[in-house]
Amino acid sequence: MPGNLEPLDIGIQIPYHFRCPISLELMSDPVTVSTGQTYDRTSIESWIATGNTSCPVTRLPLSDFTLIPNHTLRRLIQEWCVANRSNGVERIPTPKQPADPISVRSLLSQASAITGTHVSVRSRAAAIRRLRGLARDSEKNRVLIAGHNAREILVRILFADVDAGVETTSSSSEVVSESLALLVMFHMTEGECESISSDPGRVGFTTRLLFDSSIENRVNAAALVEMVLTGSKSTDLKVTISGSGSVFEGVMDLLRSSVSSRRALKIGVKALFALCLVKQTRHLAISAGAPGTLIDRLAADFDRCDTERGLATVELLCRMPEGCAAFGEHALTVPLLVKTILRVSDRATEYAAGALLALCTAEERCRDEAAAAGLVTQLVLLVQSDCTERAKRKAQMLLKLLRDSWPDETVVNSDDF
Repeated sequence: MPGNLEPLDIGIQIPYHFRCPISLELMSDPVTVSTGQTYDRTSIESWIATGNTSCPVTRLPLSDFTLIPNHTLRRLIQEWCVANRSNGVERIPTPKQPADPISVRSLLSQASAITGTHVSVRSRAAAIRRLRGLARDSEKNRVLIAGHNAREILVRILFADVDAGVETTSSSSEVVSESLALLVMFHMTEGECESISSDPGRVGFTTRLLFDSSIENRVNAAALVEMVLTGSKSTDLKVTISGSGSVFEGVMDLLRSSVSSRRALKIGVKALFALCLVKQTRHLAISAGAPGTLIDRLAADFDRCDTERGLATVELLCRMPEGCAAFGEHALTVPLLVKTILRVSDRATEYAAGALLALCTAEERCRDEAAAAGLVTQLVLLVQSDCTERAKRKAQMLLKLLRDSWPDETVVNSDDF
């Protein structure tokens, strides 16, 4: 049965010709191959991708691998879904048609044309916007676009004014915005990342985009900062990016903003974590107010993955004395970290325990706060859990450190314990 029918268990009979011969599930995007047989697109694409060159049903060789959408069958399947809506069957959406190489090449050529020759700024921006829509539709489209040297072209477009030594005008800003939004949808190679991180002009331009009036440009600039930091292997180049206090301030403004979307917060915390991995410039995050903002966001807004990354950043900053001091001044730091243990994930528990170990080692006041917040009980449970070995080691070290802070009435002070 297809996934959307599994919980029903009411014996719905799917018409035989609506099922894919390969997966035996309801087809959502039926396509016809050269032998005349129809399959679901994902199934037949997987079949061909594994090296098969024959039709799965007829076993005849495929004269070509063109997949023709079977619109008539798809509409019949959609009508059947609508007719069975009362039984909990959801209507399959109309699939987006995959990009074709000819149109991708044409759009990239139009996007990279020199403004003022035969292509206007508006048409260049429209071409990039169209490519962005195709990239958003599917991973297959993104692979196809990237295969036409799109990343290198987009980097050139994005930094064209900087490389030419001219100011970005209001007319070209639309092209910059669209090229930036499309570029961050791809995984960049080390060489492409270092082509940005090794150029002070490009680094400075990216930093200025963090303070752009458009929140989308700011978010995409933060995404580019994270990508370039992660993709550059050279420590010196990483320091070139993270060595400016403005980069940290721009990312922190994104995290503090009341209008930040879920995507903005996710990218903001990823960028901050990538910046804090550069040990030489970690102090700039503390100067920019990262400790207070992280705790405020962890207490309210982050989902699980963002919480893990946020806690990892807290632990990194707690490795510095000024970081411990800054986190210790926030009233919610210790209670929040204690509450996180065994609540979110194994990774989150490990990071929270590491941050608490640094804080409790640095200040007696933090040890008293942690004990009062119930950390001892959490640590005892952690040591007995299936958590990571690193988390357990940190828990054992914390228990020894907190021995003098355990409340008198607790059983853990007894010799038997």
